[in-house]
Amino acid sequence: MTLLHSLLHATNFSRPFLSTLVPSIGLAYTIQGLVAVPSIFAQTERFFDLSGSVTYISCTALSLYLPTIRARFAAAAAGSAKPAWPSILAALAGNGGGLNWRQIALSAAVSVWATRLGTYLFSRISSDEGTDSRFDDIRSSPPKFLGVFFAQATWVTLCLMPVLAINALPASLFSTLPTAIGITDILGVLLFVGGFSFEVTADRQKNKWVQEKKTKKHSEEFLTRGLWSKSRHPNYFGEVTLWTGIATLAGGVLVSNVGQMGIGLAGGPLGIAAALAMAGVSPAFVSLLLFKVSGIPMSEGKYDKRYGDRKDYQEWKKNTPMFFPKF
Repeated sequence: MTLLHSLLHATNFSRPFLSTLVPSIGLAYTIQGLVAVPSIFAQTERFFDLSGSVTYISCTALSLYLPTIRARFAAAAAGSAKPAWPSILAALAGNGGGLNWRQIALSAAVSVWATRLGTYLFSRISSDEGTDSRFDDIRSSPPKFLGVFFAQATWVTLCLMPVLAINALPASLFSTLPTAIGITDILGVLLFVGGFSFEVTADRQKNKWVQEKKTKKHSEEFLTRGLWSKSRHPNYFGEVTLWTGIATLAGGVLVSNVGQMGIGLAGGPLGIAAALAMAGVSPAFVSLLLFKVSGIPMSEGKYDKRYGDRKDYQEWKKNTPMFFPKF
């Protein structure tokens, strides 16, 4: 029995959701651990954010194809014909193919977001000589550094929870869903597209401003133009909004009878509440991180320390909302 076969057997639970969740969590911590070891020895955070993106994409892909992998291994063990791999094009066309279009949409949304953010952050840290001020008090302490990598694995797991739950639903159950696109589908897609566009635009404006400052095209100390004149943290607003979109699309399925049955809930008020919590943990955890941990507090504290005594900074901070944009 191969190692992969053993792992598939050990994680083959009676509930499809657990059979997808447990291997995905294991993969997240494995990837982060593998990147953490050389990073700790080299005392470098250069690949930290990039490894987070790789973990997102890897766990999403695993959750999407894991049911088929299990079925193919079971067929091989029984000496029967292996089932075909799912067809993404067939799923998008509404012809089944072993997947539902919502699984494709959510998985693609996460992959596009992770690829964009990971490459952006890797490019930024590479231009800053491979250092990030967030790690100044961490990189020299192996336990703290390892803890940060495992915290990132936890971040990936919690944010991916609604996607993992949707990808765990059996194709046979998805086929019983109404074919019509629902309000949560439309709202979820709009929130994701709007939030993603907002985040990308804010990051591009910030990057352009930084490059212009390096080439001495301006002497501004902090950015107050574009979306940064509407919100002090427009990129964070976009981040929370896009994850709210993912949670909305997934939640619409999870609260349905199909979703309740697929993830092993009993339905009723408690089942619906559990499904909403499973979907909502994603934007809730992102908001917690940005508002209370490494996002807004660190950024605001750094800028207050540098420019807090300047009148122009005080005016910008007074007239510009911290989070929700003012148009």
